[in-house]
Amino acid sequence: MTAVDGGLEWVAALSRADLLARPVSRALSPLDDVRVAQIDPELADTVAFCAQYGVPLQQSANCVVVAARRGGETQLAACVVLATTRTDVNGLVRRQLDARKASFAPMEAAVAETGMEHGGITPVGLPVGWPLLVDRAVAASSQVVVGSGLRQSKLLVPGAWLAGLPGAQVVDGLGIPPAPKDSGGL
Repeated sequence: MTAVDGGLEWVAALSRADLLARPVSRALSPLDDVRVAQIDPELADTVAFCAQYGVPLQQSANCVVVAARRGGETQLAACVVLATTRTDVNGLVRRQLDARKASFAPMEAAVAETGMEHGGITPVGLPVGWPLLVDRAVAASSQVVVGSGLRQSKLLVPGAWLAGLPGAQVVDGLGIPPAPKDSGGL
């Protein structure tokens, strides 16, 4: 076991399958350089997790499910960006998926289609055929924290490993700076 900031104990992911959603566990092999740590499920949301466990936001990544629509067809896809950015859904994602319209998928659909918990969705173990867009900054990270499919744990993985997942495409500029806070008209 290796101790990481905040006292988290990172262990080989497959040694703690109880901390992985079923699709995540099925997607991993014993040779994968993936570690898992148990966390308080109330702190699964990225900002709360990073604050509590001392993980820098730039070492944490968010995975969001998007619905891309074109000609009456809807395609679900996943996007992974650093927690210091937000996903450019209406611009780059829409164009990358050749969609007329793109938006965040409804939570119920994302949970049902992935077999993962809201707040724990991860790029690992996504349904076959889903596009996976990975921001180049994530792919370039030596290690990044992502969900495990469950709210009670997190995965620690090399960014290049995420970029090599089935269906993954590394995309420049997928993560964009967050929108400025509303200044109240000032």
